[in-house]
Formats: sequence, C-alpha cells, structure tokens
Amino acid sequence: MKPTNSVRKAMLKTSLKSLLAAATLVVAGQAFAEGHALPYPFKPDTGNEASVQRGARNFMNYCSGCHSMRNLRYSRVGQDLGISDDLLKANLMFTSEKVGDHILSSMPADASKSWFGQQPPDLTVEARYRGPDWVYNYLMTFYVDPSRPLGTNNLVLPGASMPHVLWELQGLQVKKAEGEHGAADGEGEHGGHEAGAPFELASKGKLTPDEYKKFVADTVNFMVYAAEPGRAHRVSVGYKVILFLLLFTVLAYFLKREYWKDVH
Repeated sequence: MKPTNSVRKAMLKTSLKSLLAAATLVVAGQAFAEGHALPYPFKPDTGNEASVQRGARNFMNYCSGCHSMRNLRYSRVGQDLGISDDLLKANLMFTSEKVGDHILSSMPADASKSWFGQQPPDLTVEARYRGPDWVYNYLMTFYVDPSRPLGTNNLVLPGASMPHVLWELQGLQVKKAEGEHGAADGEGEHGGHEAGAPFELASKGKLTPDEYKKFVADTVNFMVYAAEPGRAHRVSVGYKVILFLLLFTVLAYFLKREYWKDVH
C-alpha cells in the first residue's frame, strides 16, 4: 500500500525538522565548550601565509617543548610555507637536525605524566578535532584560580592540567564578578578587554591585549594548517574542477542542441 500525499507531506516535514535540529546541535556544539559559551569569536585565515609562518614560530617556541605534531614533518612545513631548510634548522627545529623528521616533543612521557598527571596530547589534528574557535578560546581564557595546583584555571576546559604557559605574554587575568561582563573596552586599571569579555587584567604581560590576540590567532592558524596541510591545494584544485565542469556543461548543452535541432 503506497502512502498518500498527506502522509508524504507529514514525512517530509518530520525529516526537515530532524535536519534542522541536527544543524542546531552542530552550531551549538561549536559555540559552547564544557557548558560555557565561547566568549571570543574567531575565524581562521590559513591563506595568510605570513600569519601561518608566525604561528609556526610561536608553536615551536612555546608549545613544542611539551606537545608533538607527530603526523607532520618539518620539511612539509618548509615546503608549504616557503621556509628554507636553513631557516627551519635555525629557527624552528629544536629536537632534530633532519628536516625530514616528524615534529616530536623532547619531553619524556613518564616525566610528563608525573608532572602534569597525564602526557600532553599530540596536537597535529587538535584544531580539526576541537575546532579552531575552541582552540583560540582555550588559549585566551586562562585565569587566576588559587584553588588550582598551578594557580590558574581555564574557562572552556575547567580543571585543565596544562599551566598557563603564555602568561608572560598575556599577563594574568581574573574573572569579572557576575553582572560586570558589560564593561566598556579599556575600563579598569589595565583595560584592554572588549565589552562583554568575562575577564579583566590583574597584571600586564609583555604584549598588549591586541598583540596577544594576534599572537594566538597566528598560532591557531598554524594549527589549522597542520591539521590538514593539503587543504589549500585541494581547495585551489576544486575551484578549477568546478570551473571546468561549468564550461563543459555549457559546451555539452550547445552540442546537444546541434545534434537534436533536426529531430521533431
């Protein structure tokens, strides 16, 4: 027995509602982490080669001591980002002398477990797994918390075992009291946080708030690149393929008209 038109319409409405609900969950999952809204918007720009290069420098100097990128080679970074082998060895390679090696941390696994309670995770695909906006907010939302063993906590990953390794650059920030999130930009003794930000600076870092944002954005851009190094090439080839298909469709249409013009 075939379904009637009314049944078909009801089934279609149900399917559309399910798709809408799924899309809403995806968006909500990107906008929240561990029950907290991500306070800072971020959109990666891996097409900005200079930014990704700076991000590679930031990662190697501040992150690679603990975190590996074992699925990425130094040589691939140099090839994709226009960095010569000499510059790689002089500025980005601290745990190896061969540009063909993978990016591995020098921290012993057993020691890291005793220091931090667990081995720092590999970050090759972290930006793809968590999302660039999550990683950006994670690096932006460390705050002073005397109850924690290392004196800091994190808004999007409460109880994180990682210390705030960038505190000298960002400074130390504290949570605002309830109802103070609407403070205007620049208010307070140190200022520098936009309206609605959940923190205020308790002590300044080496970078201004805007400079620190750019530092973090560059670092996350590099991590987004590292998660999928071939993406830029794939996207550029994709545009060419789409253009070819569009041109072929036009030619095929006129060819079809020519063949069938005498058929009645």
